[in-house]
Amino acid sequence: MCGIFYTQDDTNIQTIEDGFSKLTHRGPDDDSLIHDHYGSFGFHRLSIMDVSHHGMQPFETPQIRLMVNGEIYNYQTLKEHYAMYPYEGHSDCEVLLPLYLEVGDTMCTYLDAEFAFVLIDKTNHRLVAARDPIGIRPLFYGMDSQNKIAFASEMKSLLSLCKQIFPFPPGHIYVDGEFKSYINCVQPQKTLSHLPLVLDTIKQGLISAVEKRLMADVEIGYLLSGGLDSSLVCAIAAKYSSKPLKTFSIGMQKDAIDSKYAKMVADHIGSEHVDVLMSVDDILNAVKDVIYHTETYDITTIRASIGMYLLAKYIHEHTQIKVILTGEVSDELFGYKYTDFAPDAQSFQSEAALRVSQLYMYDVLRADRTLAAHSLEARVPFGDIEFVKNVMSIDPSLKMNTTGIGKFLLREAFKSDDWLPETILWREKAAFSDAVGHSMVDELKAYAQTLYTDQDLLDAQSRFTHCPPHTFEALWYREIFEGFFPSQAHVIPSFWMPNLEWVGHDINDPSARYLSNYHNSGK
Repeated sequence: MCGIFYTQDDTNIQTIEDGFSKLTHRGPDDDSLIHDHYGSFGFHRLSIMDVSHHGMQPFETPQIRLMVNGEIYNYQTLKEHYAMYPYEGHSDCEVLLPLYLEVGDTMCTYLDAEFAFVLIDKTNHRLVAARDPIGIRPLFYGMDSQNKIAFASEMKSLLSLCKQIFPFPPGHIYVDGEFKSYINCVQPQKTLSHLPLVLDTIKQGLISAVEKRLMADVEIGYLLSGGLDSSLVCAIAAKYSSKPLKTFSIGMQKDAIDSKYAKMVADHIGSEHVDVLMSVDDILNAVKDVIYHTETYDITTIRASIGMYLLAKYIHEHTQIKVILTGEVSDELFGYKYTDFAPDAQSFQSEAALRVSQLYMYDVLRADRTLAAHSLEARVPFGDIEFVKNVMSIDPSLKMNTTGIGKFLLREAFKSDDWLPETILWREKAAFSDAVGHSMVDELKAYAQTLYTDQDLLDAQSRFTHCPPHTFEALWYREIFEGFFPSQAHVIPSFWMPNLEWVGHDINDPSARYLSNYHNSGK
């Protein structure tokens, strides 16, 4: 995980340096800012692969200048293919240099990776930028006052340069002045319907996705909520690690739901586990920083980010860990609580495709930004490209909840070999913002009510024409967001909500607690 910054402008030095400095948290180990006729290239480094100076960027050759924020999981295979290239170190990202020289604009289709990069082809006078298919690594762009394009890992870095800033679309490459799609991983090219093959594909795919994400020259940690997804990631990692994992969970002081389940998993896999407790003051004091780092006003994202942000803060302050594996993306693939109400298989599939395509604005945004705020890199096994493509290829009628147990296929795939305690494997899902303790959301709502009147909320409907806030909590978040990021509300298209056509239009809160099938999820 690093911070990259580029603008075609090389003259507005102070403004450029100010914008670049806002990414320091993404890479505190080293930094470089180059100004020349190719533009301004800024790189903040978090050293993970090849921690020597040979891993520092931008990578430079007579033809190419390259900055990459990412992990290239098939770099060893690519290096074997390009064995004659004179590598300076063993950074996984350096392999993009010979790859571009050989295949040019099609390079992204060769990558098994989470990445965002900016490349200058000095010989052919071309600017190339790209982002991974899921959008796990962030990238934003905008046009400056001279109509020159700029890119950065976070929106805040471009505010002083660009009037309007936009998320770089995942699965796209910017070349010759336009964005071009190079992959669509939510449109299946096949259909998997034979149940034994489906279960084996899920099991082997997730094992592979976790195993490849264990590569690092630094210490790795694991977020363990006690829910199915993070527990599976940790259980797989434990089997492929040579020493006990270091796992971390978080919950409210008075009513943490997940903490006891996380301890059960930790005991089962033999991890060194830390459970962090947060107070009401902790969550209220964190809200402003969370919005600054996540760059959103979406209610669901902020709620879920608070616990993750505070846990990342603890890990950064008390350990030497730099890499964190998390359990995001499973819900989008296998179903939320609300997708139990999908009317038919095709509707389920369409909803999954929509949610996966929007991950970069919600769940994976949260994972990257809350961890990056504390100089930690998020790795997301469920977001593995091959895994996503395979799960999206499964006959959706098999993924629908016809058993009364959500994510049945995922559970069934791992029911043998003692991966997890039965209690965990078949436990009902609780959303992270609820599972840290129902009191967290309750306290956020209660505090927001003290800040505004009904008239304030009514006035907000005309003040904020895009995604107007309809609750005191939403208004609180929006005003903080506008203070940091004025005129940038367009970065999210809408508030994350369950499909109201399925669950009923009378629901005005995104928490799964308000669904009729919540049952024992929060116990």
